[in-house]
Amino acid sequence: MVLVVSEEVREALAARRPVVALESTIIAHGLPRPRNLQVALELEAAVRHEGAVPATIAVLDGIPRVGLDKEQVERVANEDGIRKLGHRDLPLAVASGASGATTVSATAQLAALAGVRVFATGGLGGVHRQWTLTQDESADLGLLARTRITVVCAGVKSILDVPATLQRLETLGVAVAGYGTDRFPGFYLSDSGHPVDWRLDTPEQVAAVMRAQDALAGQESALIVANPVPESEQLDPELHARVLAEALHACEAEGITGQAVTPFLLDHLVRHTDGASLSANLAAVRGNVRLAARIAAAWTGA
Repeated sequence: MVLVVSEEVREALAARRPVVALESTIIAHGLPRPRNLQVALELEAAVRHEGAVPATIAVLDGIPRVGLDKEQVERVANEDGIRKLGHRDLPLAVASGASGATTVSATAQLAALAGVRVFATGGLGGVHRQWTLTQDESADLGLLARTRITVVCAGVKSILDVPATLQRLETLGVAVAGYGTDRFPGFYLSDSGHPVDWRLDTPEQVAAVMRAQDALAGQESALIVANPVPESEQLDPELHARVLAEALHACEAEGITGQAVTPFLLDHLVRHTDGASLSANLAAVRGNVRLAARIAAAWTGA
């Protein structure tokens, strides 16, 4: 596989300047046009404002790319037929010359392959509700169990089984810490209702954990930094609970299963909260991107 790292990202890595990986699924599949392009450029600008280099990741014409120029970002945002790629899809996309936006698992894999240590996203995938019946679990978890990368996120998507996901992460040996909180965030919500065992309060503390991971030479697993959306920007908890219950009922009534469940539930939340869930999602992503840039700076000593 030919991995293409942009000149800007390559030079930053060589000079040990901070770099932050960004996924592209939010651009191609997470937001309507033309807002998706505006948000993509805004997130890259936020990374630069904090003194780091953004490395948006995607596969274009079978070539995995770490760091996109403006024209390539525009292509991901506007081109019809851009696929959604998890890490399992990468060999197929490369061999067939396909173009696709990368999910958390594919982004993390390609970022680590390029030598990028810090990655910002919205919310992780996890264990789905009714797992005992469906055996449905995101590929994110297994990939993060064997990939040395620091992921700044707002927890896992609240449509998932949060306590089961936390238990699964523990089983897989993936380190989880709340950033500035003792509670695990709930994506749209500042608090999922579940605690975390570890708390970190500064980028320097996160960087110290990263260095300890390397020094201990344990399994090549990720560090999840769970950064809550500010309470002032979260989705109203009562509205979230009501609409999510309605969405789960509608999902069952319509017989939605497998990979179709997550987009169905997220779309239902956006439509039935008048876009408030999308606003909370974007607020979380913006905060994660800024924090990731600061962690990357602490990690590189910039």
